Amino acid sequence: MMDLKITLIKSVAHRLPKQRKIVKALGLGKVNSTVVLPDNAATRGALLKIAHLISVEEVNK
Repeated sequence: MMDLKITLIKSVAHRLPKQRKIVKALGLGKVNSTVVLPDNAATRGALLKIAHLISVEEVNK
């Protein structure tokens, strides 16, 4: 199974409140913070909403 390594590369300041909530829900805080999450439909859907703020890499378990 694949995991996704998600890194916040742009600040959420001055972004839409919905985008800020998604970033916080994913566990990202400050710029350059990184989390590893499972690759599933829910995660992919959230990432599409904030694709311009993050960088994503696939990681093997």
